[in-house]
Amino acid sequence: MNCLGCMKKQQVTQYETNKMFTKIRIWWRWEARYMHKDFVQGVKNLWKWFPTIWKDRDWDHDFIYKLLAKKLEFQAKYVGKSGIHVDAKRDAERMMLVVKLIKLQQDDFYAMEYMDYQVTEDFYIPVDDKPEYFEWEQVTVSQTFDEYFAKYPLCYKRAIQFANRTDNQLVAMMMGNLRQQKCKNLIFKLLNQHIDSWWD
Repeated sequence: MNCLGCMKKQQVTQYETNKMFTKIRIWWRWEARYMHKDFVQGVKNLWKWFPTIWKDRDWDHDFIYKLLAKKLEFQAKYVGKSGIHVDAKRDAERMMLVVKLIKLQQDDFYAMEYMDYQVTEDFYIPVDDKPEYFEWEQVTVSQTFDEYFAKYPLCYKRAIQFANRTDNQLVAMMMGNLRQQKCKNLIFKLLNQHIDSWWD
């Protein structure tokens, strides 16, 4: 009985040893032989990502957009340059389109566009009980919101459903918010439709 137990133990030990050597052979064949290339690529990645990561913070969505835009820039450059698959150039263009939309989203371009159609003046009024403090007040001197409304008629129709028709500034602000939301939706729609095909 003891001999049988010893034989089983030897078989298990031999199996585990063979398994370990097999893992080492597989690791050597597929990973270890290329470690120097992986190391060089890792150093290159650290170098090109350093300025972006250095400025990264965990504060808000703006930093997520920055990382995403930078990754898409790098990938668009690589995919467009290598051109291995048929749609490589088109994919690179789509990636750069998403990068441009992200920039517009970060700058609140569409939300603030209505301000191009008004002229305002800023006033600083002293606070009554604290003369060293001032309250800021902005007054609209003139506005041409009708041009803005005519430029985006569909958005205008949607905005007047949510805002008071008589307050043109409120309608214009609502239009800006709707258009900014549309920009964000377009970013993620393009990512959703095309990200799986962005490879090399």
